[in-house]
Amino acid sequence: MKRGWKLVLGFCLGALTLVYGQGSSFPKLHLKVVGTWGNLTMYKNHEQPFWAKVIPEKTGGQITADVRPFNEMGLKGDEIFRLLGRGLFDVGSTVLDYVASDAPEVEGLDLAGIAPDITTARAAAEAYKPFLDEVVQKKFGIKSLAVYPYPAQVLYCNTPIQGLRDLKGKKVRTSGRSLAEFVEALGAASVTMSFSEVPQALQRRVIDCAITGTLSGYNAKWHEVTTHLYSLPLGWDPVMMAINLKVWNKLDKKVQDFLLKEAAILEDAVWKSAAEETQEGINCLMGTGTCKSGPPGRMNLVPVSQEDRALVRQILTSTVVTKWAERCGSSCARRWNETIGKIVGVQAPAR
Repeated sequence: MKRGWKLVLGFCLGALTLVYGQGSSFPKLHLKVVGTWGNLTMYKNHEQPFWAKVIPEKTGGQITADVRPFNEMGLKGDEIFRLLGRGLFDVGSTVLDYVASDAPEVEGLDLAGIAPDITTARAAAEAYKPFLDEVVQKKFGIKSLAVYPYPAQVLYCNTPIQGLRDLKGKKVRTSGRSLAEFVEALGAASVTMSFSEVPQALQRRVIDCAITGTLSGYNAKWHEVTTHLYSLPLGWDPVMMAINLKVWNKLDKKVQDFLLKEAAILEDAVWKSAAEETQEGINCLMGTGTCKSGPPGRMNLVPVSQEDRALVRQILTSTVVTKWAERCGSSCARRWNETIGKIVGVQAPAR
């Protein structure tokens, strides 16, 4: 961890001072940017090129950035917004679930089972974004620039299952509290462990199942240590890209408008990729259809029954939303009801 903090301090040196100069169109500006997981496509295909290439090219080199993924800096995802708010860097991105202990409001965007398809997930995000921005400004001192997802979070098992009820008595690796509450409502035991530890735990049968993205799981070779894939999306692991609020308030209006416009373009591109990568991940894991990412796997695809869809809805309404509303409070629950709740037809208790 000491090495990690040395990397952070070295990277962030000068991040508190924005450098302005004379430019033909934009003032000269250099930003320190921390991205998401460096080994995954969100960073490699979107975040890194956005800051290292797109922004400098569109501003004639006036706006530039140093960008690095948080995992290569020895940081944990739950630290990013706290450090960003303190001004250790200018822009940062992390999975919203990682900061739910600091701000339970953000968890409301990706409650387990809330969005069974990416169209619903996008509509929920668009409706909830204004509230999310209010929350992170107040709690972290940062401003939201964009919200975008990883591919669908699905279930991998190293033992045969025919549906969700077969999880009863099994140990399931989850990420995020609502997913843990969801699998526990099925009679399974929720297990917390890092992404990198999962393949060995599956292989040694320390756990029976685990949840992650379709293409993420393929790239991490989970298909080599599991046999059955349950592809109904249980979540989307949305990420927020945000900027330090003091930095934001110092920017010229023209720069603010430009960054928001470009962030929206990035947002659209990541949502499109998430849909494509969800399907490609399934293709790669199953060995069917087009797989551009490597050699095909041979997993068994578990059919999603109408009974299971109804079961997800039942657990969502009776357990997941109710427990989250208790953590978040009545005011938060009312905002959720006015936004995501209307879209999905679910209302959280708001006493």
